[in-house]
Amino acid sequence: MYDVGTRERALALVAQGRSLNSVSRETGVSRAAIRSWQSRLEPLPRITPPAPGPPADQRAYAYLLGLYLGDGCISAHPRGGHYLRIACANSWPGLIDACEAAMRAISPTGRCYRVQAEGYVSVVGYSKHWPLFFPQHGPGKKHERHIALEPWQQAIVDGHPWEFIQGLIHSDGCRITNWTTRIVGGQRKRYEYPRYFFTNLSADIIRLFTAALDQVGVEWKKANTRNISVARKASVALMDAHVGPKY
Repeated sequence: MYDVGTRERALALVAQGRSLNSVSRETGVSRAAIRSWQSRLEPLPRITPPAPGPPADQRAYAYLLGLYLGDGCISAHPRGGHYLRIACANSWPGLIDACEAAMRAISPTGRCYRVQAEGYVSVVGYSKHWPLFFPQHGPGKKHERHIALEPWQQAIVDGHPWEFIQGLIHSDGCRITNWTTRIVGGQRKRYEYPRYFFTNLSADIIRLFTAALDQVGVEWKKANTRNISVARKASVALMDAHVGPKY
C-alpha cells in the first residue's frame, strides 16, 4: 500500500511528459499501479470482513469446548491468525476422529489436520477467529487464571450439556472399573463396579463440569480438590448412555 505522497510524486513525473516505464523504473512502482492512480489518487478503504457470530453447529461446539478446556490451546501465527490445537492420546483413535470432525464443523475454513507426536496426536486448525470462539484463551496455564464462559457459550452448554460433558471426559476424564471387598455369607468377596473420574487442576473448570452434571441429574462427589467421581449406579448408567468410555 503506497501513501498519498508517493502517488502524487509519481503522477507529477508523468505530468512532466515522462513515460510510465521511466517513472516506474525511478519510483519502483508498477506501471499498472501508476495508471490506476491517474483515475483515482486516494486508496480504496480497506474492508474488514465481519467477525463470525456463535458457531452454527452448537452440538459440535459444546463437545469441542470441553476438549479445549481439557487438552486444548491457542497460539498466534507469526504472520497473523491463530492455531487451535487439541492433544489426543494415540490410545483413543475414535476420540481423535471425533475431535477432527468437531473442529471441521466449527472452523470457519472447514479444514484441519493432524500432527503426530510421541504418544499423542495434535488435531490442528488455523483461523484468525479462534480467540473469538474460545475467549478463555489467554497467557499462562488455564489453572492459573480465571476461566468463565461467556453468556453465549453458557447458552450453548445449557442446550447441549451432554456434548460438553463428553468433551471434558474425553479430554481429562475416564471410565474405570473399581473394586472393593465385602463379607457375603461369612466370606470376604471381591466386588467390582464401574466409575467415572474427571481430573483437572482448575477449580473453575471443575465447577463448569459439576454444574453440567447437576443439570442432567448426575450425582457426583469431590474426591479431592482436583478429582470428581461419579459412582452411583443410576448416575453411571446415565453417563454410559450419553458419554461412555473413550474409544
